[in-house]
Amino acid sequence: MARLLVVHHTASPATHAMLEAVVEGAGDPAIEGVEVLRRPALAATALDVLETDGCLLGTPANIGYMSGALKHFFDQVYYPCLDATVGRPYALFVHGNSDTTGAVRAVEAIATGLRWRRAQHPVRVIGTPTRSDLDACRELGASMAAGLAEGL
Repeated sequence: MARLLVVHHTASPATHAMLEAVVEGAGDPAIEGVEVLRRPALAATALDVLETDGCLLGTPANIGYMSGALKHFFDQVYYPCLDATVGRPYALFVHGNSDTTGAVRAVEAIATGLRWRRAQHPVRVIGTPTRSDLDACRELGASMAAGLAEGL
């Protein structure tokens, strides 16, 4: 069975709503053969990453950057996972009040350093998530889980 790790920092109601939509999509009963694991960024470990087949990352955009919690996650897993997770698929969802560019750029830079493979374009939301934004989050989760189920 494939395992999808959802690592998140969801302190705001908006980012939390996005997380719930992502997890709902990833856990769609029509997608078989994927276990979805959810970990707060401050609790996720290198072992969590090593024992899964793909990662979905969620963060607010804080002062033009990813959350400190997600950066802490990357600091903890970078060297233990560097060689063992080459090619690992990942995707990202980001919420910002005015901009998400810096947060997306920062996550993509670290993922590139880890030699992870971006499996989906990031879902970026500015302001209060709309129904369409949450649908995009559900689709992100479902696409990642379906891809892992198919061995992609």
